[in-house]
Amino acid sequence: MKLFRRAKTTSPTMTLEGVLGQNNRLDEAQARPAAGARAIAVAADGALLVAQDRALVRIKDWQAEGQIVHRVADRILALCLSAQGAIALVCEGGALHVLAPDFTPDRSWPQTSGIAAASDALFTSESEMLILDGGIGSGEDSLARATWDDSAKGAVVRLAQDGTRHVLAGDLHAPAGLCMGPDGPLITQMERACISDASGRVMRGGLPGYLGRLRPVAGGYLLACLARRDPLIEFLKTEHAFVAEMKRTIAPAHWISPRIDPAFSHDFPIEMGATRLFGQVKAWAPSFSYGLLIELDDQLRPTGSAHSRANGARHGICDALVWQGATIALCLGTGELLRLETEE
Repeated sequence: MKLFRRAKTTSPTMTLEGVLGQNNRLDEAQARPAAGARAIAVAADGALLVAQDRALVRIKDWQAEGQIVHRVADRILALCLSAQGAIALVCEGGALHVLAPDFTPDRSWPQTSGIAAASDALFTSESEMLILDGGIGSGEDSLARATWDDSAKGAVVRLAQDGTRHVLAGDLHAPAGLCMGPDGPLITQMERACISDASGRVMRGGLPGYLGRLRPVAGGYLLACLARRDPLIEFLKTEHAFVAEMKRTIAPAHWISPRIDPAFSHDFPIEMGATRLFGQVKAWAPSFSYGLLIELDDQLRPTGSAHSRANGARHGICDALVWQGATIALCLGTGELLRLETEE
């Protein structure tokens, strides 16, 4: 008799227990529409800035109507602010727009980033920024491609105001978020479920989601997750022949992979446990989409979380920050801004 043991291909994944225990905080949060939004930031004057499709929208307070303060020709993929309030908009196709705090264009910066599908950006000074090249693309199937493409094509590019470009870190697998830590930039890698530094050293691994952006807050960080890690997908990591045939014969939109939109379609693959029982999807059912926001301390250890489970709709959290005493999260699944009161 022969016994076979599969090689372990992934690090242990944190379970959704304890401070990561499932709840309904995202589904119970206040919401306002933000269709097409991809990034958020807080302006120098304290207003919330939303990169909403091809427009930069300013929101004075949660109840106020959004005001379009700048328009560009291409979809905005990343948004960041400098310490003095300069605003950088990194767009699909590589266009770069830098604005003064009063939203007037700053022509002293290059007009292109050289990165067609940036996933995040970060000012390191008033004359230099870091731009994260996701290496996958920005289309609707980018999450599926990141799941099953093993090539590490992502990079952190340092761009100076005079146009000088330098690759600070390369060989990153689907990097999605960029944040300044105490010792330098921290980078989230979407499918690898880890946070690393610019040298490639993993600072925190085994996280339970497909990671989005990482943002500093008092005492730690907020980590947005595009979906939770799915046991079926993790199992298929060991089934190389099956995955190769799936990629060869099926369009990426129909791969077995995490997804942003919780809407059901007969065209999509399903897990039988997620089928409807008496007309309802149960909260604990397996689901390729999920809403998850993780609170981390200054050592990148989870201290709290907010969820939208299988029967919820607020899935695909890509960005989050603290604004006017509350946590604001950007939900791609429903195209909304969510407002969560800070828990004591």
